Amino acid sequence: MNVRRQHISGVAVAAVTALGLATLSACSDSAAAGNTEKFDVVASFYPMAYLAEEIGGDHVNVTGLTEPGQEPHDLEISAKQTAQLQESDAALYLKGLQPSVDEAISQSEVRTKIDAATLTSLEEHEHEEGGKDPHIWLDPVKYAEVAEGVGKAFEKADPDHAADYKKNTAALVEKLDDLDTKFEDGLKNTDAKVFITTHAAFGYLAERYGLTEEAISGLDPESEPSAARVKELEKTAKADGVTTVFHETLAGHKTARTLASDAKFKTDVLDPIEGITDKSRGDDYLQVMEANLKALQTALGAK
Repeated sequence: MNVRRQHISGVAVAAVTALGLATLSACSDSAAAGNTEKFDVVASFYPMAYLAEEIGGDHVNVTGLTEPGQEPHDLEISAKQTAQLQESDAALYLKGLQPSVDEAISQSEVRTKIDAATLTSLEEHEHEEGGKDPHIWLDPVKYAEVAEGVGKAFEKADPDHAADYKKNTAALVEKLDDLDTKFEDGLKNTDAKVFITTHAAFGYLAERYGLTEEAISGLDPESEPSAARVKELEKTAKADGVTTVFHETLAGHKTARTLASDAKFKTDVLDPIEGITDKSRGDDYLQVMEANLKALQTALGAK
């Protein structure tokens, strides 16, 4: 896959201008949703819940639809979760990643619907015709754009706490800017520029930092690659000085290890951060992203 270098647009805020007023607590407890004294936000999966908690602070109660350790792409909404949606004040999701969530939110009567995909630019996935790549949270710059859009949405939905949301958003964006600088500096000088992953989750990250991602599978981590694709990867990897095949915490171990074994490569974890579990290399988004940076630096031979 060639590195894509399209201009990254600013935050698209038009999608949040019509958000209704509401009153906005911070705990990502999947058992507690709706009808609290705080502003109840249902978040589709971890990267959305992280934004809601960081920006909402003490004013929001965040409920995640995807359990830790559950593959987000496979989520099917339960009747209980549908009821939670109806009782909540807002839904924060990323359209195109979880079809079951998209449908449930579109059919729900939740007053405030925030689609993260409208808050930054999504690109066509190179290997899947007509498919937009939803993995924007793995690019700190795009994730910061989304954070700014979510912050504006919270300000409009709960103007009584707007000053706090503005302050919390600014603090989060600063952390993400620092993370971007760490990645830019840490990957500037490397022996190799190509890395192999289980599925195509790191295209935006690769584009941002001048790398090329070669994915064993497409956007769906459970899809099986063809024998021809595996052979192609082996040839490409050796030509580009690849030393490591990355697998994930939630999916794709078997195929990655088979490829690594056949081609005599090392294996390591590059976490798409779709959920935090006891196997994660960190307790939150920022810690796991820094662990990802170290893994890439090692695999690519950073100077």
